[in-house]
Amino acid sequence: MIIRQALFEGNIHPGKADEFRAYVKNSLLPLWRRFPGVREVRVMFEVEHDDGFSPVAMVLAMAFDDRTALANALASDVRYESREITKGALAMFDGVVRHHVFNMFEPV
Repeated sequence: MIIRQALFEGNIHPGKADEFRAYVKNSLLPLWRRFPGVREVRVMFEVEHDDGFSPVAMVLAMAFDDRTALANALASDVRYESREITKGALAMFDGVVRHHVFNMFEPV
């Protein structure tokens, strides 16, 4: 299983946390669930972090069967649609979005 994570490293604008979360839930999550081949979509909002580390406002994790399924999802129309809609969330956020791809260890 391949996991692609987007880490929103930074801060949601003061007073915008509820609006940001509602925007993600109502506008983005339905799109992310439409990615072809996606097995699971998880959205996590940070509660706390260790001292000395940058805050991570949100993590998006999407699971795919393999790298081919991920490549197909990243080339899909819904991905480009979601990139446009993501601009609304980014307008309430100061920071960077970093993407990581992981091979998930699955014990036998």
